[in-house]
Amino acid sequence: MKAGFLIAALAAATPIASSAQDATQPEIRAEQVAPGVHVLYGSGGNIGVSAGPDGVFLIDDQYAVMTPKISEALAKLAPEPPRFVLNTHWHGDHTGGNENLAAKGSLIVAHDNVRRRMSADQFSRFFDRTTPASPGKALPVVTFNDGVSFFLNGDEIRGAHVAHAHTDGDVFIQFRSANVLHTGDLVFAGRYPFIDLDSGGSVDGVIAAVDRMLALADDSTRIIPGHGDVTDKAGLAAYREMLATASGRVRELVKAGKSIEEVLAAQPNADYDERLSWDFITSERFARILYRDATESHPVR
Repeated sequence: MKAGFLIAALAAATPIASSAQDATQPEIRAEQVAPGVHVLYGSGGNIGVSAGPDGVFLIDDQYAVMTPKISEALAKLAPEPPRFVLNTHWHGDHTGGNENLAAKGSLIVAHDNVRRRMSADQFSRFFDRTTPASPGKALPVVTFNDGVSFFLNGDEIRGAHVAHAHTDGDVFIQFRSANVLHTGDLVFAGRYPFIDLDSGGSVDGVIAAVDRMLALADDSTRIIPGHGDVTDKAGLAAYREMLATASGRVRELVKAGKSIEEVLAAQPNADYDERLSWDFITSERFARILYRDATESHPVR
């Protein structure tokens, strides 16, 4: 639902009001993607779940106000709270439930840069606002640099860091036996992505991350995006083609000396706009992200 995704994206840069009522939050919908592996849809980033004899492993946890409904959904899969929560990046629609789940005994794990960014105020030019540092009990207590593996429920669940992609602390997760990938916000299925340049993200980094995931996928791989519906290798390849094509068009205009106003007027990605523009990342906002990426992250080629 577009309004739900808008709330999720806005809260990625600003914390959801603590006075928000649970009754206003959407219901959690569970979908099995492989034996013992589910995705939970709600308000915020898609949650990945491994549930089995070794307990519950969670990928991301949406917002604090969603914890009761997430816990209710998880109780239908396993009786105990999650043993581990792996954050794919620092944004609040993926880490907002950390403090609540840590209080229930969950061990919070993330890349080094996730803890670093959550530990300090973060200013976003995109939102023109500052996100305050997270409470100490919401911070990851185990961090890693390149990668991490969990051997649970008959699977190796492998998290791999990708540099300067959606942010500077992104991790995608591979369920090696189940043949499932969770992309975090490296992938927005069926819509334009938010690439957080203020948090060290870049278009080239996202494309490189997608290339790594494509190399791990086959035609049977189920792919859980950060936002949107579960997809497959063909969907991931189409997403990669869109990113490369759309960014390439804007970079050509930048090379030609065009201003941001001229780029917007040219509508270089009109063929994608009708299908992929949405409430939060409209065609104009996506073009602005691509223009800023081309002019600030990459010297004019």
